[in-house]
Amino acid sequence: MFVLGIDPGLTRCGYGLLARDAAGTFTTIAAGTIETDRAASVDRRLSELAQSIRELLIEYDPGVVVVERVFFQTNAKTAIGVAQASGIALSCAATHGCEVAQYTSNEVKLAVVGYGSATKSQVQAMVTRQLGLATTPPPDAADALALAMCHLVGDSMRRAVRLAEQTS
Repeated sequence: MFVLGIDPGLTRCGYGLLARDAAGTFTTIAAGTIETDRAASVDRRLSELAQSIRELLIEYDPGVVVVERVFFQTNAKTAIGVAQASGIALSCAATHGCEVAQYTSNEVKLAVVGYGSATKSQVQAMVTRQLGLATTPPPDAADALALAMCHLVGDSMRRAVRLAEQTS
């Protein structure tokens, strides 16, 4: 099963695709950043973002798409763009037929770094180390990979809970 993490943003939207084998080893399939032109209109930028996400979904056909849940932003202008990009990602994933999950940045940091208030550089370092990457990914791509890692780490627990519910 492939899991596509998306760190939504209107200017820079990070993505990271991971797989995990039965032994628990992660394999990084793809990671990067989708960028839109700040000078373009919002509708054009959202359209370009949607097209890029659809292309990722078609190329990799993930089973699950994990999108960072917009929880709190101090800058209202940034929050609006993040929320719009998040909506695009959620809509594209649902249209493609993917299971969708959302986690806050604190939940992801806790799962990946062990500390819910970790800095971006701490997340980047842990993602690089845990995935055995030769180079540190840019912050948006690292956050997207961390989202996918968070989901995959919790997947075995979710399966055990479902199994326990079925047998009781």
